[in-house]
Amino acid sequence: MIDLKELRENPDRFRNGVADKAMDVDIDRLLALDEARRSILTRQETARAEQNRISKEMGPKLGALKGKVKGAHGDDRAALQAEIAQLESRPAALKSEIQECEHRILAIEPEWKALWMQVPQPPAADVPKGKGSDDNVEIRRWSPSNWDFAKTFEGNRGFKPRTHVELLKMHRLADFERGVKMAGTRHYVLTGLGMRLHQAVLRYAVDFMADVRGFTPMGVPVIVKEECMVGTGFFPAGREQAYHIEESRRGSGHDLFLTGTGEVGLMGIHADEILSLEDLPLKYCTVSTCFRREAGAAGKDTAGLYRIHQFDKVEQVVVCKADDDESRAWHAQMIETVETILRSFALPYRLLQCCTGDLGVKNEDMIDIESWMPGRGEIGADGAPLGAFGETHSASRLRDFQCRRLNLRYKDAQGKTQFAFALNNTVIASPRVLIPILEMHQQADGSVIVPEVLRPYMGGIARIG
Repeated sequence: MIDLKELRENPDRFRNGVADKAMDVDIDRLLALDEARRSILTRQETARAEQNRISKEMGPKLGALKGKVKGAHGDDRAALQAEIAQLESRPAALKSEIQECEHRILAIEPEWKALWMQVPQPPAADVPKGKGSDDNVEIRRWSPSNWDFAKTFEGNRGFKPRTHVELLKMHRLADFERGVKMAGTRHYVLTGLGMRLHQAVLRYAVDFMADVRGFTPMGVPVIVKEECMVGTGFFPAGREQAYHIEESRRGSGHDLFLTGTGEVGLMGIHADEILSLEDLPLKYCTVSTCFRREAGAAGKDTAGLYRIHQFDKVEQVVVCKADDDESRAWHAQMIETVETILRSFALPYRLLQCCTGDLGVKNEDMIDIESWMPGRGEIGADGAPLGAFGETHSASRLRDFQCRRLNLRYKDAQGKTQFAFALNNTVIASPRVLIPILEMHQQADGSVIVPEVLRPYMGGIARIG
């Protein structure tokens, strides 16, 4: 949610923000509704103040006038009675005016609030302009010493790669057929060492965040009220991606939604709270099951583990004071966290600066991290995939957008109430990260070397197959 005061003072910033994010929000209509609403509120408050003043003064004044009536005659008596009648009618007129204002406000507010909630967080000034993901800018890439991006997988390793789907089936790490039988397309069953590898990456990531980064692990709901989804900025724009549980139709007071990220629960913890400066920064992480309908992705990445409806993710959030430099510093540390983890897996990756058109509603800045997946990309002349990068992580700065919607505030050093700044980051998302782990560490015979850092979480198993 954007600051309406800032919108009034600098509407062009938000007009440009809407254009840069390629969204369709009528800023001028919002400003007109806002001005009309404020004008009616001022009129209503003036009438209430007059009503309060009259209620205090009317008793003594009426008493005095009625006393005069008793001794008055003719025109004087008629004039006094007219003044009494006018004085007695004024509260009713003010009450009617206040009620009329209330009705006019109620008529304006639905559209006013709906437009307000649609206005995106403007991109940071240093975010490159672009229409979509094709305009994202590569920042840098990394690979272990034994990998050369200029060569194919076979050129690097001396044999043609198997895809992760082939490796999963070969070693009975997943069962797609039975997953589809139970739940439909984009579902799967992780089996045996597949499930153990999945759990290993999650446990490794949680331990890294708690023991190395000093974050507090939290277990949060993955079924939440609509207010949580709106408060974190996933509604209204992302409503079609969420699974909806219509509890209201079964007599409950409110519907529920399955979350697509642990960020929703972590940020919802302190909604409607005022924290002290000493409480900040909040450093939370969670591991949770995530649910996404993948609406609009029909026919895209339908095979394997890349685009699925249910997965598990270790997520981190930071809530810090309203300071741009501090927010940027936390963002840099989040990215360094991801790089450290990917390097510990010996996985080639690249960092992409997302352009304005790929930021979404709530982010002022976002860095995507993509891992190299040999089984993706176009098919070469030899019939083997040429490989391609695939997104595995994303780190975002949201400024005060989420905290304003969640009403999450703190008292600064001067005792003034401020909206905090928020950031979030994918520490690990599995089973998607299993794709590069399996494909990059496969051997010529089809076996897979388990990254050394994961072996303690696998009971010492060093090789699959």
